[in-house]
Amino acid sequence: MKIIYHCFGGTHSSVTAAAAHLGLLPDNRPPRAEELLNLPYFDTKENNDHGDITIMGMDECGNEICFVGQRGKPKILENLADSLADHFEIPKNQFKLVNVMYKVNLSMKVGGTFSRRFKWIKSGRPIVTWGTARAYDQILRLVHFVKARELR
Repeated sequence: MKIIYHCFGGTHSSVTAAAAHLGLLPDNRPPRAEELLNLPYFDTKENNDHGDITIMGMDECGNEICFVGQRGKPKILENLADSLADHFEIPKNQFKLVNVMYKVNLSMKVGGTFSRRFKWIKSGRPIVTWGTARAYDQILRLVHFVKARELR
């Protein structure tokens, strides 16, 4: 199975969810800023990367864990994935799209906009990192829900 976490830019909440899923972040506390900043892909994707699915690794059950940016159009991404699966006769139980966007807080939106859109990395990155740590409990709950459903 391919589990694909998605958010607006594919660089903060979806990367964090994929990393938490893979055990790259703590399961018992919010990550420290340096833990988030040391993640591969955190706060690095550019606008032209939106829509590119990135593989982050394999989980303990052999699932391929990925993430992607969907430019605030989760329904279009979901419809496209379903349509491609139908067209190429890929069973729908071979992939799962997980929308992380509704776990994003205002600090993540502001910091992400500063860092990625305006390229004000020195001011935006600390804000988005702080916001991600604050949203981590909610992101982690979503990851636990996904993992529990996949183990059944």
